[in-house]
Amino acid sequence: MMTNLFSSFDPSTSIFNMPLNWSSVFLGLLFTPYILWAMPSRWVLLWTLITSTLHKEFKILLGPNNSSGTIMFVSLFSLIMFNNFLGLLPYVFTSTSHLAMTLSLALPLWTSFMIFGWVNHTKHMLAHLVPISTPSPLMPFMVLIEMVSNLIRPGTLAVRLAANMIAGHLLLTLLGSTGPSLQLGLLSLLILSQILLLLLESAVAIIQSYVFAVLSTLYASEVN
Repeated sequence: MMTNLFSSFDPSTSIFNMPLNWSSVFLGLLFTPYILWAMPSRWVLLWTLITSTLHKEFKILLGPNNSSGTIMFVSLFSLIMFNNFLGLLPYVFTSTSHLAMTLSLALPLWTSFMIFGWVNHTKHMLAHLVPISTPSPLMPFMVLIEMVSNLIRPGTLAVRLAANMIAGHLLLTLLGSTGPSLQLGLLSLLILSQILLLLLESAVAIIQSYVFAVLSTLYASEVN
């Protein structure tokens, strides 16, 4: 029996005292070479359609002058989605439920956007601190509010992804731990609810990776 519900997220797999949990982050890379040399299957064609659609959407968000940067955000979407889905498999470490992983993605992106914007487009970044038609007495307060909202962006990106992944996994773990003590009739309802929750978590895995990539794209488009 678990002493702590959150212990299901603890890194515990190791060989010769070497942690292996974070190696699950690289499992998604195993699918990439297969697409390059194998005969295209329906899954490969579906994934190609998804990535081409994302390329077109991110190109609109970034603008025609920065369309070459879409590959970075499509790769970001792919990395997060692969790790979200791998976390749904039994006994696979969910890296995206840890702030160490999500902050490692959000913080460097936001920092690079800010450095690029303030170095190359200083007037444009200063204009963003004061919304249009702001009354003069409110301008100092609006500058403070805009600065705070800008500074917390990497934190909100990281916490949003990690919290959504943790919430579903905790619910699955909590319901699954009650299985041995239930009768046969209630056990069938529990299995049905677990299947429905897995379907919901699959949708959350796609939606959260898409939200993370889209918000990162919007943050990048603001500094141009």
